[in-house]
Amino acid sequence: MTIRIDQQSCDGCVRCLAACPYGGIDIADGKAVLNLRCTHCGTCLDACPQGAILSDAGTRRIPDFSEYRGVWVMAQQEAGGLHPVSLELLGKARELAEHLGQDVSALLLGDRVEPLVGALFAAGAQQVHLVEHPALAGYRTLPFSRAAAQVIQSQKPEILLVGATPMGRDLAPRLARRLGLGLTADCTGLEIDAQERILRQTRPAFGGNVMATIVGRYSRPQVATVRPGIMKPLPPEPGRQGRLLRHNVHIPSQDLRTTLLKTIQVPRSGVDLTSARVIVAGGRGVGNMAGFALLEELAGVLGAELGGTRVAYESGWIPHERQIGQTGVTVRPDLYVAVGLSGAIQHRAGMLDSRFIVAINKDRAAPIFDVADFALVGDFSKIVPAVISAAQEA
Repeated sequence: MTIRIDQQSCDGCVRCLAACPYGGIDIADGKAVLNLRCTHCGTCLDACPQGAILSDAGTRRIPDFSEYRGVWVMAQQEAGGLHPVSLELLGKARELAEHLGQDVSALLLGDRVEPLVGALFAAGAQQVHLVEHPALAGYRTLPFSRAAAQVIQSQKPEILLVGATPMGRDLAPRLARRLGLGLTADCTGLEIDAQERILRQTRPAFGGNVMATIVGRYSRPQVATVRPGIMKPLPPEPGRQGRLLRHNVHIPSQDLRTTLLKTIQVPRSGVDLTSARVIVAGGRGVGNMAGFALLEELAGVLGAELGGTRVAYESGWIPHERQIGQTGVTVRPDLYVAVGLSGAIQHRAGMLDSRFIVAINKDRAAPIFDVADFALVGDFSKIVPAVISAAQEA
């Protein structure tokens, strides 16, 4: 889109200057003129009462998507079972589908994975689209993206939700490119717009400083990835039945460019943070490894898992899988003990759904206190030993 200003119509009212978010318009000789900061975004078009700002872009029409129906979840596997994010997304899919009056489906790809179908029905799927093929034994980008695209093209779902795991972050953009779709990554909120009946996808932007809500009006399905731990799974219903649909796919030999030789499960220390009920997390204020050793002792007496902020990870005080926040994992424990961390929005995005939050910080103005249920203002090196002593005596 190209923006231009009709100098004869412009009366220099300066309303376009206030509307431009980039400072891309100046006033020269009583007329508005574009400068080098103009991005031709079109924000100024509706601001001009004289109609002096013109664009060469025509009105874009929304296609007829009436044949697209259903909320789908990409079922991912982990250690021979279903990845928890698949069950979480099925819970959210049920909510979205109820607003639309449509069905919930899971798309399951793999080799000899039919035994997982029952767990998908129990988690809320009404239909499971099953694709079994030897080339899908273990995730590889090209075979999975081709197989998924063939099923999606033939079945035409309205919404597709993908867990933002390493597999999902690789597969979702491939599918979007292959099918010519939009994609909103790392969503923290999903809802149906009551008027347009489209998916409103909310995600952090600009380093977590703002929350952007994105809609996809011009393509179907609407595709979004969601990080594990964001959504809540429904209580499982063992024995629940649904409709199983099998699909045959063609995977050409040129897609088999890599061979999966071996899968190695990297051992993790402690419990996965996303399933921990109690977490002790530290930030910059903890200061060093000795400070984290004290937090580890506190975690031990509380039966908690140890986590931290991005600064703690980048300082080498915790491994990456222990990082909590926008660029780490999202957690929702019963008790979250935040020690020496300020509570920047990027970190709060990963722990805000904790049931109870206890904050320990010597800065009374720390943002973490805005979301804490209990606040302890003071030096953590004095408070934490006292808490440990009290817990041991209890």
